[in-house]
Amino acid sequence: MQKIILASGSPRRKQLLQWAEVEFEVIVSDTDESFPGNLGFADAAIYIAQNKALAVANALKQTAVILAADTIVVCNNKIIGKPKDRQDAIEILSELSGNIHQVITGVAILNKGNHILFADTTTVHFHPLSQAQIEFYIDHYKPYDKAGAYAIQEWIGVIGIKRVEGCFYNVMGLPVSRVVQALQKL
Repeated sequence: MQKIILASGSPRRKQLLQWAEVEFEVIVSDTDESFPGNLGFADAAIYIAQNKALAVANALKQTAVILAADTIVVCNNKIIGKPKDRQDAIEILSELSGNIHQVITGVAILNKGNHILFADTTTVHFHPLSQAQIEFYIDHYKPYDKAGAYAIQEWIGVIGIKRVEGCFYNVMGLPVSRVVQALQKL
């Protein structure tokens, strides 16, 4: 497979591509993560991912395959972003506790003018969490860089998630098998 540029600084996306044995290098460009308000959730994630990929493509002097992604969490019909602080993380996890939410990752793959754009959605069911469990997780795992204030592969995922419908790795930040299939088609 051709070497690609990962337009993301996410350690989880890097790890997933490494597990898939995809050769890549990381190049990140600061990108505005806002989106037009009339977009649906999946389209918003794709829009942000495409902007990340285009920012890196515009900065490069050579042609390359560029992969970018953006993951959002949707609960009660609203986007839940990264927590601003400890109290915000507590409020987010309290809302997810005993509830169902969707994790949507928008993916953009650019190669010589070809754009492969898609979104993958995974539904996550949380067990009810106690206040002590929520505070323990936040204090020990510091999930401030994660949409939805949690990482499925950490302690809270092990004890708190009842069921996952869809791609587990999508919840980590990249539907890696679908990405690999798309890369193979290029």
